[in-house]
Amino acid sequence: MKINFYTMNAPHLILIGCGFAGLELIKKLNGKPIKVTVIDKNNYFNFQPLMYQVASGGLGPDSIVYPLRKIVSKMPNVIFRMAEVNFIDTNQKQIYTSIGKISYDYLCIATGAKTNFFDNKELEKYCMQLKSIPDALDLRSDILQEFEKALSESDSGKIERILNFVIVGGGPTGVETAGALAEIKKYVIPADYKELDASKMHVYLIEAAPRVLSSMSEISSRKAEFFLKQLGVEVLTNTSVISYNASNGQLTLSNNKVLETDTVIWSAGVIGKTIEGIKTELVSRGNRYKVDAFNRLEGYEDIFVIGDVAYMTSDKNYPNGHPMVATVAQQQGRLLAKNIIRLLKKEPMQPFIYKNKGSMATIGRHKAVFEIYGFKLQGYIAWLGWMFLHLMLLVGFRNRMMVFLNWLWNYITYQRAIRIITRPYTQKS
Repeated sequence: MKINFYTMNAPHLILIGCGFAGLELIKKLNGKPIKVTVIDKNNYFNFQPLMYQVASGGLGPDSIVYPLRKIVSKMPNVIFRMAEVNFIDTNQKQIYTSIGKISYDYLCIATGAKTNFFDNKELEKYCMQLKSIPDALDLRSDILQEFEKALSESDSGKIERILNFVIVGGGPTGVETAGALAEIKKYVIPADYKELDASKMHVYLIEAAPRVLSSMSEISSRKAEFFLKQLGVEVLTNTSVISYNASNGQLTLSNNKVLETDTVIWSAGVIGKTIEGIKTELVSRGNRYKVDAFNRLEGYEDIFVIGDVAYMTSDKNYPNGHPMVATVAQQQGRLLAKNIIRLLKKEPMQPFIYKNKGSMATIGRHKAVFEIYGFKLQGYIAWLGWMFLHLMLLVGFRNRMMVFLNWLWNYITYQRAIRIITRPYTQKS
């Protein structure tokens, strides 16, 4: 018999959020004896690792997103609803959304993470971030608008403030964004903004830890910092942000230094994105839900949590929870799909154990660090490996081709292909 969501007599699973974890889950549940409703506030899957390239004009947003409806259209037992989830009623087994309430037999929360501003409302209001496509487009517009503003400014002091770009957080996003801005200074400004003195543009990377890319080996961290400094990025480690006064552009640091800037990009950490209705005592470190070894929400047999918003301590290699990265999310999504099928067959589920295959970051042309299966690579080979892996991880042949062609154009011309302001950004006041 042909599978059809609406005629199936099967348990109903609601998946909230379709990022890396959710996408792997539905791919593995495709055609299985369970009905799945995917709920997401966006109608697309967003490949977050390349968002900094959208922000820096290297790629268009349509290159790194893929329609969720196109994904589920090939899955007979899966449907999609574009909505925001406001509340979960665990007693009635219902979720309340912007399009009404929906009942479930099983629930999977895969809402991902949001930027962590460490309860500093001032920083949250005035700093820019890179957690969504609108964020990336706002940042792209802001960067280009700052260049235009600098061209019409006669006060040299104000020009330097306008052309100071500060990235807070030395993880992969911060390092890659800093490298992209440094390459704009090196290649784009001399070609497109001839009236500007490129030497007046400064890129700062602020990191509270003793080294950038602290999740990687010391060799990779040192090499990444070397590449950044080679590009002209001013790296400040063991330094945190105290405050930011947007009216005068003063960013106060823990080393008593004050930077004057109109653009602060915040990438200093993330916290889980939780939903109203789940008991607060089940929210733990990093604003993440406590789960058991099978990704079940503690105390519940019918609610699962995967990805960045899951806090698991049963994995002996990660007693303080897994890193909030895509590879963890993907592995949890795949295993949960298998465990749900086992659950339906009344077979024992398998515990989750993260297999860390490595990590990587690119700093610029021919500059990257790449760690995989214990091998540590830096420089040109690592850069090629980073590009190949990211191309393969993109969803859809069209996206892979578009990204490849954009990268090829950028490589040949030394230019960022999409330097357009389609939606002017107005800084908050």
